Amino acid sequence: MTKYENIIKQKANKEPIDLDAIARKYNMSVTDVKKIKDDRGPLDLTRQIGELQCEIAGLKTKVNDAELETSLVKAVGMNSPEMKAAKAEITELKETLKSRDYTRQHDYQFLIDENRRLEEERNMLTVDNKRLAHQIDDQVNRLRKAGM
Repeated sequence: MTKYENIIKQKANKEPIDLDAIARKYNMSVTDVKKIKDDRGPLDLTRQIGELQCEIAGLKTKVNDAELETSLVKAVGMNSPEMKAAKAEITELKETLKSRDYTRQHDYQFLIDENRRLEEERNMLTVDNKRLAHQIDDQVNRLRKAGM
């Protein structure tokens, strides 16, 4: 507690306080003396409410500043020369992809033909594997009948 608060509290216990006289004596304003007199410490609810309101106001300004900053970053980022160049390149690449007809190009036809050839080869191999499996089963059955 400050010197002024002690004096005011001592006088409050004994007799009614002349706020004007105390303010003149210590060269303070009457409102400051009233604040000191009315302050009942950290448990005073009006004081706590005032402190929380000040904290809320500070947080609101921080939120507004953050929102402003993000909107500026978004605006500058979307309209920057780098972003415009990237968008132009993307649209150019999309147009070149649309203009190409892969079904008529030599490489595409070669891949289709190669795929068909490999599928036929795979089908032939599976058929051959089945024939060989039957043939082996037949030979195993013959050997069993022969007594081996």
